Amino acid sequence: MKIQPIVHKTLAEAVAGKLTASLMDGSLQPGTQLPPERELITRFGISRTTLREALKSLEKNRLVESRKNVGWFALQIDESNMTQAREMAGPARQAERLARNEPPTSPIRVPIASEKPIHIPNLSKDRLGTFDFISWWDREKVQNAKVMVIGAGALGNEVIKNLALMGIGNIFIVDFDKIEAANLSRSVLFREADNNRSKAEIAAARAKAINPDIHVQYLNGDVTTKLGLGIFRRMDVVIGCLDNREARLAVNRFCYWVNKPWVDGAIQELLGLVRVFVPGKGACYECTLTEQALRDLSLRYSCPLLARQNILLGKVPTTPTIASIIGAMQSQEALKLINNMPIEPGKVTHFNGMVNEMHTTAYSVREDCESHWTYGDVTELPARSERTTLDDILRIACADLGLDAVIELDQELVTKLECKNCHTVEETLKPLSEVTFESGHCPTCGELRETSMTHLITGEETFLHRTLASVGVPSLHIIRAHNGVEYRFYELTGDLPDALHFRHYESTIKVEKKPEFQIRIKEKVQIKNVSDKNILRLRGGRVRLHD
Repeated sequence: MKIQPIVHKTLAEAVAGKLTASLMDGSLQPGTQLPPERELITRFGISRTTLREALKSLEKNRLVESRKNVGWFALQIDESNMTQAREMAGPARQAERLARNEPPTSPIRVPIASEKPIHIPNLSKDRLGTFDFISWWDREKVQNAKVMVIGAGALGNEVIKNLALMGIGNIFIVDFDKIEAANLSRSVLFREADNNRSKAEIAAARAKAINPDIHVQYLNGDVTTKLGLGIFRRMDVVIGCLDNREARLAVNRFCYWVNKPWVDGAIQELLGLVRVFVPGKGACYECTLTEQALRDLSLRYSCPLLARQNILLGKVPTTPTIASIIGAMQSQEALKLINNMPIEPGKVTHFNGMVNEMHTTAYSVREDCESHWTYGDVTELPARSERTTLDDILRIACADLGLDAVIELDQELVTKLECKNCHTVEETLKPLSEVTFESGHCPTCGELRETSMTHLITGEETFLHRTLASVGVPSLHIIRAHNGVEYRFYELTGDLPDALHFRHYESTIKVEKKPEFQIRIKEKVQIKNVSDKNILRLRGGRVRLHD
C-alpha cells in the first residue's frame, strides 16, 4: 500500500481556499464586493489577523483586489490566474463534494471560446499559424490592429520586434532621436552601419523585414509637439517606451482626451515597471505624480526655455536584459487589450532583477487630476494644417459658438523676446518647442531675455493670417475652441491621407482624397477680421472650406 504524506494547511490557507472555491463556482461573481471583514470573521469563526492573511494571499494570486476605503472585490478567473485558483480551491472543493457524497471533480481547464471556429493551419506556410491554437486569439483583430510605439530606444526595440513577430497589422513608430554607437549594446533592431540615422526610420524598416506582411509607418519627431491628436484617435493601443516625464505626461493627456488606452514601461539597470492606463478606469499617469514632480514639469516659469531644456536632459543606464523583460510585458498587455482580455488599469507591476521579485500595487485616483478630460464629438474638417490659417479656424468656431469663441492651442506660442538690458524686442511668433535656451539670449548684450507667450487666439491678434502649421499645430490635429461655456473640437481631417497611411517600405503609397463637405450654420453671424484672402466664404447659410 502506497501511503501519501498528510498535508497540514494553516487556518488562513483553508479560509483562502474556501473563498477561492466560491469564486470558481460562481457564488462570488467577478467585480462583486466581498462581505465586510466583520461578517467574514463571524462566518468563519477566525481572527482578523487570520482573515487578513487569507485575503492578502488571494490578492497576491490576483483573485481579489483591495480598493482603499471601500473593501475587497472579486476578480475574473482566466488563463492568467487559473492555476493558482485551482491549487488554492482544490482541497476545499473536494472536501465539500465528499461531504455531499459526490465524486471528485476532474481538473479545471480553460474553455475554448465557443464562437471561435476550429481551424487547422498550414504550419509550413502560415507564419502565424500556431497562434490559432490559442483559445482567445482573434487573428482578424490582431491583423487589423493599429498600435503606436512612442520611443524606439532599448525598450522600443523590444516592443517593436515583439509586435512584428505577433503579426500586429499596423505599427506606427515615433522617435526624434538618432542612432549612436552606444545604442547597439541594447537595441536588437540597430546595426553599426545605421549610425546617425533616424531611430524611428530604421526600427520601422527592420520591423518590416522581420514580418513583410505587416504595415509600418514612422515619424521622426517629438511626440509632445509633432503628432496630431487625430493619429491617437485612430489607434487601438499606444505603447510608451519613453525616458522622461514630460513625454509621458503628454502621451497620457493625449490618450485621455481621445479615450485611448496606453501601456507605459520604464527601465533602469536591472529594475523595471509596466502599467496600463485606461481613461475612466483607475488612476492615470498624472495621478501618480507628486506635487513636486508636477511643479518641475510646469513650463510656466520665469524662464520656461531653461526649464524645458532641463526636462529633456538626462540619460538613464539600462541593460538589454531588463529591456527584454519589460518590453515583453508591455507587448503582452497590448495584445490583451487588442483581444479584449482582462487587464488591470491604474496599477503598476514592478520587476526587481536584482532579486527576481515582482509585485503589483494600485495607484490612487486624484479627483482633481488635470488629465481627466475626454473630448466630446469631433467635427472632421477637410482642412490641412499647412494651408488653413488661424483666422479660418476661428471663423468656423465663431459660426458654431458665437463671437466670444476663442481657439485654445496645446502649446505656448512665444510672441516676443524682450531684453530689459538693451531695451530691444524681437517679434518671434514660434511655438515654445522651437525656441531654444540659447536663442533666448540677447544677440547684442548676451543677457537672457524675457519671454512673452500665449496659448489663446481671440481674434484681436495681428498674426491671424499665419497658418496653423507655422504656429506649431501638427498635421491631423484636433483644434479646441470654446466660448467660456461650451467646447467644440475640429479635426484637420484633410491631412489624413498623408499623416496616417502605414505604407512606408511598400512599393506604392495609395493616397485617397477626402470629398469636400460643408458645415451648416443656423444663423448668419458677424465675422471678426475678415480678409479678402480668406478661404472661407459665407454662401446661403453655409461655410465652404476649400482645400
